[in-house]
Amino acid sequence: MFYNLGLDLSSPFIFILTNMIDFKKLKEIIENNNSFLLTTHVNPDADAIGSEIAFYLMLKEIGKEVHILNHSKIPYNLCFLDKYNIIQKYDKSKHKKLFYSVDVLVALDFNRSNRIVSMEEEFIKSDKIKICIDHHPDPEGFFDFIFFDIDYCSTGHIIYQFIKETNIVKIKKDIADNLYAAIMTDTGSFKFEKTTSKIHIIAADLLEKGVSPTNIYDSIYDKSRFGKIKLLGLALKSSQLYGNTKEICFMKLYQKDFEECNVDESDTDGFINFSLSINGVKVGLFFIELKNGFKISFRSKENITVNKLAEEYGGGGHKNAAGARIFNQKLDEQIEEILKRAESYL
Repeated sequence: MFYNLGLDLSSPFIFILTNMIDFKKLKEIIENNNSFLLTTHVNPDADAIGSEIAFYLMLKEIGKEVHILNHSKIPYNLCFLDKYNIIQKYDKSKHKKLFYSVDVLVALDFNRSNRIVSMEEEFIKSDKIKICIDHHPDPEGFFDFIFFDIDYCSTGHIIYQFIKETNIVKIKKDIADNLYAAIMTDTGSFKFEKTTSKIHIIAADLLEKGVSPTNIYDSIYDKSRFGKIKLLGLALKSSQLYGNTKEICFMKLYQKDFEECNVDESDTDGFINFSLSINGVKVGLFFIELKNGFKISFRSKENITVNKLAEEYGGGGHKNAAGARIFNQKLDEQIEEILKRAESYL
């Protein structure tokens, strides 16, 4: 955890505390301010949306003014989490002033400014307190306070721990549903490396608050649009093994595929995991053509650090799960070079 006492993060005077988060400081910021603007990364997943709504409900319960603005609309399979319709899609003409009128800007589940796309300029320019709550490595230094630890399985996990340690509110069912969705999805339904006995204890505690694991899993994973299933078929059909050892599997989708299936980029969530389900494959890449470039998702097994590979292309993420967006470049002209770079990480 880093927290910045009004200084640049490159300063030698910044306190750096590893493997812990100063929840007392976070609580102090919340108690000493009245209005908050929450946001998360482009194409939000359940950890992003669940963390936003849980944090919103927590702040509202203690009487704070709270807004949520996102660059992207909520994926259709996560709309059930926002049952009070509190998340707004950013419209510069309507929402720009909020960045300068609230007391605190809160970044949830991301730590790099380009991850909020259309809101990046206003977020950086604002002179309001900026805080980051996140579990991804290598945060940028434009925040005033950074509450992060890569040992947490999700941002929802951090928020759960914050509430429990500070007792700022009691966790009721609405908050519990969102935290469970965040933790469950970011642990791969409790199968990824950061799924510990403590995570199962947290899940059990949330179930005690009334969470239905069946309903949440079903809502997120088992109510896909037909077009998504057709798109998955196209992604799987595109799969190829790469390299002398065939330890890399990649898939690719083009804009025409999305048009054919009448779906959008958010419908590709989870597709890349199929590449790592192949025996012997250690690295998976998923290329998606965008209107002004392309996106790459990276996955790996063991100690293969695909976040470092993603950083070569302006992206980032976790050791075994990362991503990058490359603008004003054509996918088919760059894919071979990227695959060669991926092979060098084996």
